[in-house]
Amino acid sequence: MKALGIPFADRIEPFLKPVNWEEFRAFSPSGQVPVLLDGDRTIWDSLGITLYLAERHKGVWPKDEAARAFAMCAVTEMHGGFSALRNQCPMNVGVRVEQEGQDAALTKDVARIRELFEEGLERFGGPWLGGPDFTAVDAFFAPVAYRVRTFGLDVGKGQAWVDHVIAHPAMQEWEQAALAETWREQSHEAEIGAAGRITEDFRQ
Repeated sequence: MKALGIPFADRIEPFLKPVNWEEFRAFSPSGQVPVLLDGDRTIWDSLGITLYLAERHKGVWPKDEAARAFAMCAVTEMHGGFSALRNQCPMNVGVRVEQEGQDAALTKDVARIRELFEEGLERFGGPWLGGPDFTAVDAFFAPVAYRVRTFGLDVGKGQAWVDHVIAHPAMQEWEQAALAETWREQSHEAEIGAAGRITEDFRQ
């Protein structure tokens, strides 16, 4: 929404314990974030929000039909897959982690991520995954870009996109806000510690 200039007010709800379902149910039917509150409507789940926005705003999907088809497939694949990447490379923008190695499941996920990144860039000319403009497919893989950086994952020529998206002003704003957070949720800290050896920590 920031990349497309769609106005909204951001509200942060900290994860204060491993499961925040009961607290988050006060504003989200699924008990999870993100959730978009639009007047008297509650739009939950990242994919649901994306589809809702696409009906109301231009630019959510690529203009080119082939790029749009690719973007939609890549978004749904990200939304429902890559469990090894999610579980073994926890999202944390503030640290750098050295892993001892990758098991077969993580190796498969990273190879598929690399394949998607390279296909998007090569087929549609970059600098974004669906062509010249930032769209939903870039937003859905934005957290992956930070995972690539945090864990030093090899995504081949897709690294050009990783560097480009992390440099985006909205991403930089997101990262700086994360680094400034002072709360810590211990189960998330344990997850990042179990993922490998923390070599750098840039958080407050």
